[in-house]
Amino acid sequence: MLPVVFHPAYEAGLPDGHRFPMRKYGRLAEILVERGLVPNGFARPEPAGAGTVALAHDPFYVEQVLTGTVPRAIETAIGLPVDAGVARRALASAGGTLLAARLALAGGLAGSTAGGSHHGRRARGGGFCVFNDVAVAALALHREGTIRRALIIDLDVHQGDGTADCLAAEPDLFTFSMHGEKNYPADKVPGDLDIGLPDGLDDDGYLAVLHQHVPRLLDALAPDLVFYNAGVDPHRDDRLGRLALTDAGLAARDRHVIGETRRRGIPLAAVIGGGYAADIDALAARHALVFEAMAQWV
Repeated sequence: MLPVVFHPAYEAGLPDGHRFPMRKYGRLAEILVERGLVPNGFARPEPAGAGTVALAHDPFYVEQVLTGTVPRAIETAIGLPVDAGVARRALASAGGTLLAARLALAGGLAGSTAGGSHHGRRARGGGFCVFNDVAVAALALHREGTIRRALIIDLDVHQGDGTADCLAAEPDLFTFSMHGEKNYPADKVPGDLDIGLPDGLDDDGYLAVLHQHVPRLLDALAPDLVFYNAGVDPHRDDRLGRLALTDAGLAARDRHVIGETRRRGIPLAAVIGGGYAADIDALAARHALVFEAMAQWV
Protein backbone atom coordinates (compact mmCIF):
# COMPACT_ATOMS: atom_id res chain seq x y z
CA MET A 1 0.00 0.00 0.00
CA LEU A 2 0.96 3.64 -0.32
CA PRO A 3 3.24 4.72 2.56
CA VAL A 4 1.75 7.78 4.26
CA VAL A 5 3.59 9.69 6.98
CA PHE A 6 1.84 11.39 9.90
CA HIS A 7 2.89 12.70 13.30
CA PRO A 8 0.54 14.12 15.97
CA ALA A 9 2.85 17.13 16.28
CA TYR A 10 1.88 18.18 12.74
CA GLU A 11 -1.08 19.91 14.37
CA ALA A 12 0.21 22.46 16.86
CA GLY A 13 -1.94 24.56 19.16
CA LEU A 14 -2.68 28.13 18.10
CA PRO A 15 -4.52 31.00 19.81
CA ASP A 16 -8.28 30.99 19.34
CA GLY A 17 -9.30 32.66 16.10
CA HIS A 18 -5.89 32.38 14.44
CA ARG A 19 -6.23 32.55 10.65
CA PHE A 20 -3.95 29.60 9.86
CA PRO A 21 -6.05 26.43 9.31
CA MET A 22 -3.99 24.18 11.59
CA ARG A 23 -6.83 21.69 12.00
CA LYS A 24 -6.46 20.60 8.36
CA TYR A 25 -3.55 18.27 9.19
CA GLY A 26 -5.45 16.09 11.61
CA ARG A 27 -8.58 16.18 9.48
CA LEU A 28 -6.59 15.08 6.41
CA ALA A 29 -5.29 12.07 8.35
CA GLU A 30 -8.85 11.21 9.34
CA ILE A 31 -10.07 11.44 5.74
CA LEU A 32 -7.28 9.17 4.50
CA VAL A 33 -8.29 6.59 7.09
CA GLU A 34 -11.98 6.95 6.18
CA ARG A 35 -11.17 6.39 2.51
CA GLY A 36 -9.15 3.25 3.18
CA LEU A 37 -5.84 4.71 1.98
CA VAL A 38 -3.87 3.72 5.10
CA PRO A 39 -5.14 0.23 6.02
CA ASN A 40 -1.89 -0.60 7.80
CA GLY A 41 -1.63 2.72 9.62
CA PHE A 42 0.62 5.71 9.20
CA ALA A 43 4.40 5.72 9.16
CA ARG A 44 5.50 7.88 12.08
CA PRO A 45 8.68 9.92 11.61
CA GLU A 46 11.37 10.84 14.06
CA PRO A 47 11.49 14.64 14.33
CA ALA A 48 14.53 16.06 12.59
CA GLY A 49 17.46 16.98 14.79
CA ALA A 50 18.98 20.44 14.96
CA GLY A 51 22.03 19.32 12.99
CA THR A 52 19.92 17.98 10.16
CA VAL A 53 17.82 21.15 10.00
CA ALA A 54 21.03 23.21 9.95
CA LEU A 55 21.94 21.64 6.61
CA ALA A 56 19.40 24.03 5.12
CA HIS A 57 19.22 26.80 7.75
CA ASP A 58 21.61 29.08 9.57
CA PRO A 59 22.45 27.36 12.89
CA PHE A 60 21.78 30.59 14.79
CA TYR A 61 18.24 30.75 13.39
CA VAL A 62 17.72 27.07 14.25
CA GLU A 63 18.81 27.79 17.83
CA GLN A 64 16.42 30.75 18.03
CA VAL A 65 13.50 28.54 16.98
CA LEU A 66 14.39 25.76 19.41
CA THR A 67 14.91 28.11 22.35
CA GLY A 68 11.88 30.31 21.69
CA THR A 69 13.98 33.40 21.02
CA VAL A 70 13.00 34.20 17.44
CA PRO A 71 13.02 38.01 17.02
CA ARG A 72 9.59 39.58 16.92
CA ALA A 73 10.06 40.82 13.34
CA ILE A 74 10.78 37.29 12.08
CA GLU A 75 7.93 35.82 14.11
CA THR A 76 5.61 38.41 12.57
CA ALA A 77 6.85 37.49 9.08
CA ILE A 78 6.17 33.83 9.84
CA GLY A 79 2.68 34.60 11.05
CA LEU A 80 2.73 31.94 13.78
CA PRO A 81 3.76 32.15 17.43
CA VAL A 82 7.10 30.33 17.40
CA ASP A 83 6.59 28.58 20.72
CA ALA A 84 7.50 25.05 21.78
CA GLY A 85 4.54 23.49 19.97
CA VAL A 86 5.25 25.23 16.68
CA ALA A 87 8.94 24.33 16.99
CA ARG A 88 8.00 20.66 17.54
CA ARG A 89 5.74 20.86 14.52
CA ALA A 90 8.57 22.25 12.36
CA LEU A 91 10.95 19.48 13.43
CA ALA A 92 8.31 16.78 12.94
CA SER A 93 7.44 18.13 9.51
CA ALA A 94 11.07 18.08 8.39
CA GLY A 95 11.50 14.56 9.75
CA GLY A 96 8.28 13.53 8.02
CA THR A 97 9.38 14.78 4.62
CA LEU A 98 12.73 13.03 5.04
CA LEU A 99 10.99 9.77 5.96
CA ALA A 100 8.59 10.12 3.01
CA ALA A 101 11.57 10.61 0.71
CA ARG A 102 13.29 7.49 2.03
CA LEU A 103 10.08 5.49 1.65
CA ALA A 104 9.67 6.77 -1.91
CA LEU A 105 13.22 5.76 -2.76
CA ALA A 106 12.48 2.29 -1.40
CA GLY A 107 9.09 1.77 -3.04
CA GLY A 108 8.50 4.42 -5.68
CA LEU A 109 5.92 6.65 -3.97
CA ALA A 110 5.20 8.07 -0.53
CA GLY A 111 3.60 11.14 0.95
CA SER A 112 3.60 13.17 4.13
CA THR A 113 0.41 14.69 5.50
CA ALA A 114 2.31 17.91 6.22
CA GLY A 115 5.34 19.61 4.67
CA GLY A 116 5.86 22.01 1.83
CA SER A 117 7.01 24.88 4.09
CA HIS A 118 8.65 26.54 1.13
CA HIS A 119 8.88 30.09 2.50
CA GLY A 120 11.44 29.04 5.09
CA ARG A 121 14.65 30.75 3.95
CA ARG A 122 18.12 29.96 5.16
CA ALA A 123 18.24 32.57 7.93
CA ARG A 124 14.54 33.16 8.64
CA GLY A 125 11.04 31.88 8.22
CA GLY A 126 8.05 33.51 6.58
CA GLY A 127 4.53 32.88 5.30
CA PHE A 128 3.52 30.31 7.97
CA CYS A 129 6.81 28.42 7.37
CA VAL A 130 9.46 27.92 10.06
CA PHE A 131 11.86 25.30 8.63
CA ASN A 132 12.00 24.34 4.96
CA ASP A 133 11.31 20.60 5.17
CA VAL A 134 11.90 19.84 1.48
CA ALA A 135 15.24 21.65 1.45
CA VAL A 136 16.27 19.85 4.66
CA ALA A 137 15.34 16.43 3.26
CA ALA A 138 16.94 17.04 -0.14
CA LEU A 139 20.20 18.22 1.43
CA ALA A 140 20.29 15.38 3.95
CA LEU A 141 19.91 12.74 1.23
CA HIS A 142 22.37 14.51 -1.05
CA ARG A 143 25.03 14.94 1.64
CA GLU A 144 24.89 11.27 2.63
CA GLY A 145 25.15 10.19 -1.01
CA THR A 146 21.72 8.56 -1.17
CA ILE A 147 20.76 10.75 -4.13
CA ARG A 148 22.86 12.61 -6.67
CA ARG A 149 20.16 14.75 -8.23
CA ALA A 150 16.66 15.82 -7.16
CA LEU A 151 13.90 17.84 -8.79
CA ILE A 152 11.57 19.89 -6.63
CA ILE A 153 8.22 20.43 -8.39
CA ASP A 154 6.51 23.17 -6.41
CA LEU A 155 2.90 23.79 -7.46
CA ASP A 156 1.80 25.71 -4.39
CA VAL A 157 0.24 28.97 -5.60
CA HIS A 158 3.00 30.99 -3.93
CA GLN A 159 6.57 31.10 -5.25
CA GLY A 160 9.01 28.79 -3.47
CA ASP A 161 11.32 31.59 -2.37
CA GLY A 162 12.67 29.77 0.67
CA THR A 163 13.53 26.60 -1.22
CA ALA A 164 15.32 28.65 -3.86
CA ASP A 165 17.24 30.45 -1.12
CA CYS A 166 18.20 27.30 0.80
CA LEU A 167 19.30 25.44 -2.35
CA ALA A 168 20.88 28.32 -4.26
CA ALA A 169 24.36 26.76 -4.09
CA GLU A 170 23.16 23.26 -5.05
CA PRO A 171 23.07 22.78 -8.84
CA ASP A 172 22.03 19.14 -8.46
CA LEU A 173 18.93 20.07 -6.44
CA PHE A 174 16.78 21.74 -9.08
CA THR A 175 13.87 23.97 -8.05
CA PHE A 176 10.83 24.42 -10.32
CA SER A 177 8.10 26.73 -9.03
CA MET A 178 4.85 27.40 -10.93
CA HIS A 179 2.90 30.04 -9.04
CA GLY A 180 0.75 33.16 -9.17
CA GLU A 181 3.04 35.90 -10.40
CA LYS A 182 1.32 38.70 -8.45
CA ASN A 183 0.90 36.69 -5.26
CA TYR A 184 3.04 36.43 -2.11
CA PRO A 185 5.97 36.88 -1.64
CA ALA A 186 6.65 40.30 -3.08
CA ASP A 187 10.41 39.73 -2.84
CA LYS A 188 10.65 36.50 -4.78
CA VAL A 189 13.96 34.60 -4.75
CA PRO A 190 14.75 33.28 -8.23
CA GLY A 191 14.91 29.50 -8.44
CA ASP A 192 16.20 27.34 -11.26
CA LEU A 193 12.91 27.65 -13.15
CA ASP A 194 10.08 30.00 -12.14
CA ILE A 195 6.84 30.19 -14.07
CA GLY A 196 4.61 33.09 -13.01
CA LEU A 197 0.92 32.73 -13.81
CA PRO A 198 -1.73 35.44 -14.25
CA ASP A 199 -4.54 35.91 -11.75
CA GLY A 200 -7.71 33.99 -12.55
CA LEU A 201 -6.09 31.22 -14.62
CA ASP A 202 -8.49 28.26 -14.94
CA ASP A 203 -8.01 24.49 -15.17
CA ASP A 204 -7.34 24.33 -18.90
CA GLY A 205 -4.89 27.20 -18.94
CA TYR A 206 -3.05 25.92 -15.89
CA LEU A 207 -2.74 22.37 -17.16
CA ALA A 208 -1.53 23.55 -20.56
CA VAL A 209 1.38 25.37 -18.93
CA LEU A 210 2.13 22.45 -16.62
CA HIS A 211 2.24 19.97 -19.50
CA GLN A 212 4.87 22.12 -21.23
CA HIS A 213 7.33 21.78 -18.39
CA VAL A 214 7.02 18.61 -16.29
CA PRO A 215 7.87 16.01 -18.97
CA ARG A 216 10.80 17.96 -20.36
CA LEU A 217 12.27 18.62 -16.92
CA LEU A 218 12.04 14.96 -15.97
CA ASP A 219 13.72 13.96 -19.23
CA ALA A 220 16.43 16.62 -19.10
CA LEU A 221 17.35 16.16 -15.44
CA ALA A 222 16.69 12.42 -14.95
CA PRO A 223 16.54 12.99 -11.19
CA ASP A 224 16.99 10.25 -8.62
CA LEU A 225 14.01 11.64 -6.70
CA VAL A 226 11.18 14.14 -7.18
CA PHE A 227 9.82 16.17 -4.28
CA TYR A 228 6.29 17.28 -5.15
CA ASN A 229 4.72 20.20 -3.28
CA ALA A 230 1.03 19.64 -4.02
CA GLY A 231 -0.33 22.83 -2.47
CA VAL A 232 -4.07 23.20 -3.05
CA ASP A 233 -4.13 27.00 -2.83
CA PRO A 234 -4.46 27.39 -6.63
CA HIS A 235 -8.11 26.42 -6.00
CA ARG A 236 -10.73 29.01 -6.96
CA ASP A 237 -12.17 29.03 -3.43
CA ASP A 238 -8.84 29.46 -1.64
CA ARG A 239 -8.73 32.72 0.27
CA LEU A 240 -5.04 33.31 -0.54
CA GLY A 241 -4.91 31.82 -4.03
CA ARG A 242 -6.05 34.19 -6.85
CA LEU A 243 -6.13 31.36 -9.40
CA ALA A 244 -9.29 29.52 -10.47
CA LEU A 245 -8.67 25.77 -10.41
CA THR A 246 -11.47 23.38 -9.47
CA ASP A 247 -11.20 20.14 -7.53
CA ALA A 248 -11.10 18.35 -10.89
CA GLY A 249 -8.28 20.60 -12.05
CA LEU A 250 -6.23 19.91 -8.94
CA ALA A 251 -6.80 16.18 -9.35
CA ALA A 252 -5.72 16.33 -13.02
CA ARG A 253 -2.63 18.29 -12.01
CA ASP A 254 -1.66 15.66 -9.43
CA ARG A 255 -2.29 12.78 -11.85
CA HIS A 256 -0.09 14.44 -14.45
CA VAL A 257 2.88 15.05 -12.15
CA ILE A 258 2.69 11.61 -10.56
CA GLY A 259 2.01 9.79 -13.82
CA GLU A 260 4.83 11.44 -15.77
CA THR A 261 7.23 10.76 -12.91
CA ARG A 262 6.26 7.13 -12.35
CA ARG A 263 6.18 6.28 -16.07
CA ARG A 264 9.88 7.13 -16.05
CA GLY A 265 10.50 5.01 -12.97
CA ILE A 266 11.49 7.99 -10.84
CA PRO A 267 10.58 7.91 -7.12
CA LEU A 268 8.32 10.72 -5.89
CA ALA A 269 7.71 12.04 -2.38
CA ALA A 270 4.69 14.32 -1.99
CA VAL A 271 4.04 17.00 0.63
CA ILE A 272 0.79 18.91 0.98
CA GLY A 273 1.87 22.56 0.90
CA GLY A 274 -0.56 25.42 1.27
CA GLY A 275 -4.32 25.58 1.37
CA TYR A 276 -6.43 28.19 3.16
CA ALA A 277 -10.17 28.01 3.77
CA ALA A 278 -12.61 28.22 6.65
CA ASP A 279 -14.27 24.96 5.58
CA ILE A 280 -11.74 22.50 7.00
CA ASP A 281 -13.54 19.43 5.64
CA ALA A 282 -13.46 20.77 2.08
CA LEU A 283 -9.85 21.91 2.47
CA ALA A 284 -8.63 18.57 3.84
CA ALA A 285 -10.50 16.77 1.07
CA ARG A 286 -8.55 18.80 -1.49
CA HIS A 287 -5.31 17.82 0.20
CA ALA A 288 -6.41 14.18 0.01
CA LEU A 289 -6.44 14.35 -3.81
CA VAL A 290 -2.69 13.84 -4.14
CA PHE A 291 -2.81 10.71 -1.97
CA GLU A 292 -5.63 9.31 -4.08
CA ALA A 293 -3.60 10.02 -7.22
CA MET A 294 -0.55 8.24 -5.77
CA ALA A 295 -2.66 5.28 -4.63
CA GLN A 296 -3.56 4.57 -8.26
CA TRP A 297 0.08 3.68 -8.91
CA VAL A 298 0.71 1.24 -6.04
